[in-house]
Amino acid sequence: EVKRQRRAQKQVLARRFTREQIQPGTPEPVEGREHVHVQTELYLEEISDRIIEVDGECQTDDFLDRPPTPLFIPAKSGTDVATQIEKGELFDFDIEVKPILEVLVGKTVEQALLEVMEEEELAQLWSHQRAFAELRNAEFAELQRLEEQDRRIREEKERRRLEHLEKLRKQKETAEKIAARAFAQRYLADLIPSVFNSLHDSGFFYDPIERDIETEFLPWLMSEVEETLQKKVLGRTMLDSLIRTVVENRLDEFSHPPPSAQTKAPDEEPGATDAAPEMSGEADAADQPVTEEEETDQLVAEEEPSDSTSPQLEE
Repeated sequence: EVKRQRRAQKQVLARRFTREQIQPGTPEPVEGREHVHVQTELYLEEISDRIIEVDGECQTDDFLDRPPTPLFIPAKSGTDVATQIEKGELFDFDIEVKPILEVLVGKTVEQALLEVMEEEELAQLWSHQRAFAELRNAEFAELQRLEEQDRRIREEKERRRLEHLEKLRKQKETAEKIAARAFAQRYLADLIPSVFNSLHDSGFFYDPIERDIETEFLPWLMSEVEETLQKKVLGRTMLDSLIRTVVENRLDEFSHPPPSAQTKAPDEEPGATDAAPEMSGEADAADQPVTEEEETDQLVAEEEPSDSTSPQLEE
């Protein structure tokens, strides 16, 4: 009995493992989706509360590999009893196997239909998934196109706004320049003649011939006249000094008589020989003043022409 139970348990586990291996799996869900368990049976069942599941554990026997101990069967005693069973009394193969065969065929067909339906459903799911991916890619491409168009429109709007601001700034700057130019023209209309008049009065605008005469000729003429006047003054000064010297010398000569005539007169009368020298000395004395007077006359005569030329030089 223990062997039978273990064999049945192994068969159930093997059948379950085989069913799990044979049962096809579903593809992995796409990103952002998840699978949900759906009833695919012919008749829907109401899902009630979840069945309580309990996991149990047990310690295996170390001597399971050894053949089990045979059961104790006592020796037969007495006589054997037999029962005669005729053909067809207990089991009719055709009758007994037909419902089992129908069940097996029905389950096989049903399993095949389920597998076919599952394959069709998977194909539809794959087609829907591909269509969804294509639609999502198309929507994503359209979204990118719209975003790019929005970005270009925004950039174009910003560029137009900046151009408009730059245009307004240039218009304002141009208006300010025009106003400043008009104001400068009105302001300089009366300023330029006054500036030219003041510059002309200050001497910035002059006649080159007149300026040349004033700066070159007149200074040269004044220097020449000054040099001529200095020469004239020098001549007069030298003439005055000479006249003064001559006059002083003659005054000294006339104020002091000669000593020889005063000492020799009381002692003796001069002789003929002595009178000759005295006469010669007097003649010399008389001749000397004459020469001095002649010199003074010559100097005066020289001075008079110089006086007559001075007005000409001054003119």
